[in-house]
Amino acid sequence: MRLPNLFKKKSSREIAKDRLKILLISDRAGCSPEMLDMIKQDIAKVISKYMKIDTNNMEIQISKSTIRGRGKNPTLYADIPILDLHN
Repeated sequence: MRLPNLFKKKSSREIAKDRLKILLISDRAGCSPEMLDMIKQDIAKVISKYMKIDTNNMEIQISKSTIRGRGKNPTLYADIPILDLHN
């Protein structure tokens, strides 16, 4: 089992890329980057009660998708790496 490098510092390129992703996602969903970050923190807090997750590599996206022919609605997608389950 490979352990994540918790002390690895992100390069300025990676930081800029992450910021751009957040900006584009928030623009599409009509939600501010601050709000998107608060949502991400809340999701991480709740899921952390039940399992150990990698919050550094956690990604959330809000996009618009068609659901059952009702038109385009905002949809939340989450990619959350699970490191261990709490028993």
